[in-house]
Amino acid sequence: MDGKHRGWRQTLVLHLLVGLVALFATGCADESDAPAGGDVEDDYGIDGPFEVDGPNGKGDDAGVPGPKVSTYTGDTQVWTARNAWEDTDTAAARAAGIAWPADSGLTWDEKYAAWMASMERTDGHDTYFETFTLTTPWDKEVPAPKLECAEMAIFLRVTFAAWYELPFYMTAVDGEGTRVYFGHFGARTVSKRYKNTPKFAQYYADYSSWSAAKLQSEGWPRDEKLRGRGLYGGGDDMPFIEEGAKAGAYFDEIHLNKRVGHFLRLLLGYFGSAHLAGSRNTYNLAPEAVREGDVLVERWQRRGIGHTLVVKSVEALPDGGLEAQLVSGSMPRRQPKWESGVASKNYFTDDRTGGEGSNSSGEEYVKLGGGLKRFRVTKNINGYWTNTWMAVDEASWISDTDFTALAARPGRFETLLGEVTPEQKRGALLEVIEDARNHLRQYPASCSARIKREDAFEKLYSLMASEFDTDEAATDAEYRLFEDYVFQRLEYQESKTCCWNSSTAAMHQIAVEYNQSLQEEAATQMMCVEPVVFKASNGGYQVFADYAAATDRGHLWKPWSADETCPQAETTDDVVVAHQGASWCDLEADPGAPVGCAPDAYEDNDDRASATSGQLSLNDLMVHDQDPVTGLHEDVGIEHLPQSRSADRGLR
Repeated sequence: MDGKHRGWRQTLVLHLLVGLVALFATGCADESDAPAGGDVEDDYGIDGPFEVDGPNGKGDDAGVPGPKVSTYTGDTQVWTARNAWEDTDTAAARAAGIAWPADSGLTWDEKYAAWMASMERTDGHDTYFETFTLTTPWDKEVPAPKLECAEMAIFLRVTFAAWYELPFYMTAVDGEGTRVYFGHFGARTVSKRYKNTPKFAQYYADYSSWSAAKLQSEGWPRDEKLRGRGLYGGGDDMPFIEEGAKAGAYFDEIHLNKRVGHFLRLLLGYFGSAHLAGSRNTYNLAPEAVREGDVLVERWQRRGIGHTLVVKSVEALPDGGLEAQLVSGSMPRRQPKWESGVASKNYFTDDRTGGEGSNSSGEEYVKLGGGLKRFRVTKNINGYWTNTWMAVDEASWISDTDFTALAARPGRFETLLGEVTPEQKRGALLEVIEDARNHLRQYPASCSARIKREDAFEKLYSLMASEFDTDEAATDAEYRLFEDYVFQRLEYQESKTCCWNSSTAAMHQIAVEYNQSLQEEAATQMMCVEPVVFKASNGGYQVFADYAAATDRGHLWKPWSADETCPQAETTDDVVVAHQGASWCDLEADPGAPVGCAPDAYEDNDDRASATSGQLSLNDLMVHDQDPVTGLHEDVGIEHLPQSRSADRGLR
């Protein structure tokens, strides 16, 4: 059955009227958990995952030196840093680029923003949302890649830095307490190659010196080893490049320097949203300074899932305000989803982006590292590669220990970003909710999607109460779907389901249909039963697996697996987080009837013999489970169906 609406017991005729909608995955991204040791194919001896630095204070340690510039890195070098981020008057800086004219006067950091702004909106590949087309210095355009959320932000920055030979590194501390630097010089400690990581300059080719004429005559050079490789955790299939393509093929397609592609595979395996939240790699930015290429980080817990979004466009409004739009990848990996201005404002004003309030453990959001960030620029300072900021941006920096200023940013964005009507806010929240449902319909074990949906509902409750005089129960009656109760929110760190990234759309259907069968059985006794939540119970998911087998779909049920680092793997019973709205049976006060169902003008018509012909006007008609609809005229379309809330809910 459809599973998209709560009126799932309606007649087949009505299902045929509205059709079935094809849904594709989206939702809030999990923080990527790095492999505990070694790459997918290679054992580099890495002791991961890498730890995150806490608040640094004292200027965010912007002057803390990294590796010496003079250190020999010829064997590990990925690309040579021939340019500096603040250059404007060198030959390279004065040349025209992919998003700026010759003699633009822009710094490379400003050119990065210009490139981000220039990439055009387009339909996503085999999905329902819009994304963007990635442009390259060789007039090559390819669809944006399928990546996780933090991976997308890091990929864009590394790609630009490598193309234009700019210094770059990200830093963290490994499981042995060693500070590591992954950058243009390779994967290193402060003085030597890190563990057994690749000697990029020795192992892989660099075709950056090829001229346009040579590329024209010989074609784009290929690294078949790179093209055959994917990213840790999978889900990076990119058939829009070629059949069977994964991330390695994508990187090979956009980089003449093949070392960069191999480096990206390593970097993205060990650095995620937590490292972007840390002040060693980014710094906190004042809202007024927001521009394309900045990142917005959501953190609602110290460890575990988070979300990273990239600022895609910023436009000035006539009233002096701004409209900023965001894009983001997700987990499982997807192309970056382009959010509307209204939906983006919802993210900017969320307290989990470093604002006021606390999580369920009492940790203040502002101290978890979320908020608007800008990538640090790597400079040669006194002979050391140092992550710092552009000189012109110093006044826009906010110290990571200035918690008062940091916590005020979501509120500042509320007034800075364009005014939004209550109806627009409601529409944006409903879009977020449906996004999360779409994701769950493909990956029913996703805890991040459940969290995203329920967080949006909490905001919807507040909005409906303040702007539409509607309480939580009435809001649930209007907008809750049956599947929301099957896939209730789980406590992430106490639920093994949350580590299971390989659940499938077929499993979602099985879980919903199992619960529908329970409802049908209860309805025969005029009773209501609360749905059985899709979660681990008594150590497993036996009731769902048994139902799959009983309906000849046992082969579609996949066993649980820890698809990411999972400290809660031994959990016997997952923990459900009760939502603040109505329970399913509260909504189904009249068992067997949709919420809000009331007698219509054509009663009594509860059996086939007394059913009213559908050829007459359908205005004010209420469709009940007990009302067989017969004789519907073939010309009746969805626009002719009743517009009452209950009928609309059943056909949405």
